Amino acid sequence: MVEKRIQPLARDAMAYVLAGGRGSRLKELTDRRAKPAVYFGGKARIIDFALSNALNSGIRRIGVATQYKAHSLIRHMQRGWNFFRPERNESFDILPASQRVSETQWYEGTADAVYQNIDIIEDYGVEYMVILAGDHVYKMDYEWMLQQHVDSGADVTIGCLEVPRMEAVGFGVMHVDQKDNIIAFVEKPADPPPIPDKPDFALASMGIYVFHTKFLLDALRRDAADPNSSRDFGKDIIPYIVKNGKAVAHRFAKSCVRSDFEHEPYWRDVGTIDAYWQANIDLTAIVPELDIYDKSWPIWTYAEITPPAKFVHDDEDRRGSATSSVVSGDCIISGASLNKSLLFTGVRANSFSKLEGAVILPNVKIGRRAQLKNVVIDHGVVIPEGLVVGEDPELDAKRFRRTESGICLITQPMIDKLDI
Repeated sequence: MVEKRIQPLARDAMAYVLAGGRGSRLKELTDRRAKPAVYFGGKARIIDFALSNALNSGIRRIGVATQYKAHSLIRHMQRGWNFFRPERNESFDILPASQRVSETQWYEGTADAVYQNIDIIEDYGVEYMVILAGDHVYKMDYEWMLQQHVDSGADVTIGCLEVPRMEAVGFGVMHVDQKDNIIAFVEKPADPPPIPDKPDFALASMGIYVFHTKFLLDALRRDAADPNSSRDFGKDIIPYIVKNGKAVAHRFAKSCVRSDFEHEPYWRDVGTIDAYWQANIDLTAIVPELDIYDKSWPIWTYAEITPPAKFVHDDEDRRGSATSSVVSGDCIISGASLNKSLLFTGVRANSFSKLEGAVILPNVKIGRRAQLKNVVIDHGVVIPEGLVVGEDPELDAKRFRRTESGICLITQPMIDKLDI
């Protein structure tokens, strides 16, 4: 690994986060919020990972493009990310699709979401642009990627995951040479091209791109003038550069931030109910694959003022207890028992209830004698007394959103329809 420069390149870079995604595979979890605004890890939102990575990497200019059901996302960023100061050459811009180019045109694709704000980018005069997806969970120091971009003389540097070759069929895959120069970009290939030094693996795109700013803006203007373009980085901008310029792959393992407890690079697209549940439940392990307790690389978020969590009652069958669980502030575990569960802020679990493999979003109230296993419960849901979930698959599927692996998503409208 090359030695870091004395003057970090990150200080002359802008992070531009694409956070307009619907996240439709998360079903009812994104009925009222964009995927980047979905809660994660007890107190954060998914977008906090990309934003924290940028901040911790030394980037002090950040723009976030929003579009789909953006209110909760914008509110979260206004509350939790309002500490940037212009007098320190810092900026944090929330950039909704505001029809700035045309009165009838919203963001038509990921590239268009940057193109429509070219004038704002140019005003900052930054040397480099780091384009990020706002809907993945990972820890990464973008400074290493910036350094590789400059040292290689690339037109674009693309963040890539090493994944088992036949698991890459659902990704955009980079076909690279021995020096990680990208020869071809293949979208969801049936037979993914192998990595030369690791033939059982392929390089899948993470949706992270580094450009010199001038090169990017020229590319966006050229793309905007093409009537046949879909205005998308993965479909239009990147394939054009691979064919006509120099594109280089950056391997995530080189810049993944790991504490002493993290052995493998951790990156998750929590875009399905199953993946979302699993990534949250992973945090309850004795030694989680993702260390959110690493103070050297904090995950910044809205630090809500809450009282501590509380566990009460110590009678047989009515004991406030938790094993292998994450319990956030303002939770009261009142004669309930938790196992391998993750509770967000403000949850109330009442007497004789039992939770196992439960991901409970903020301000949920769980009635007495409820038995909940392998569930995701949306924000503010009131679980009625005696509700049993996780024992009868057919009944669960009729009442709730049940995945093939048996995870049940529960929302208030689903509860309201119950005849109990």
